[in-house]
Amino acid sequence: MARAVDVIGDRWCLLILRDAFDGVCRFRDFQRDLGMARNILTDRLRRLVDAGVLDTRPASDGTAYQEYVLTAKGESLFPVVVALRQWGEHHLFARGERHSLLIDKNTGKPVPFMTPRDEDGHMLPPDQSEVRKLT
Repeated sequence: MARAVDVIGDRWCLLILRDAFDGVCRFRDFQRDLGMARNILTDRLRRLVDAGVLDTRPASDGTAYQEYVLTAKGESLFPVVVALRQWGEHHLFARGERHSLLIDKNTGKPVPFMTPRDEDGHMLPPDQSEVRKLT
């Protein structure tokens, strides 16, 4: 877990990932959406690129800009981002307070709450799991 936190555990990195999953790919759009200083954004984008979570490519409209896109490694973080988003939606807003909700585009319904499951598909509570060190 410590290695994962080293890569994506920073507040700004997580917000960049959230925006990348929402389709943001240009520096100026990240900066506008997140309201972060250019030097901090540059540093966090570089970290995510260096870690192989994001990659750069020439802008799709042919301009001199570059775009930041999720790699396969970055896309595999989708469950992590969804779980954090859902936890926040569930625990950090007052009743009736406006907030976002992640919706399945195919059904128009909220994405089911992410939870660990056992091999039979039943919810796995924390006290029914353990960490084992591999040698």
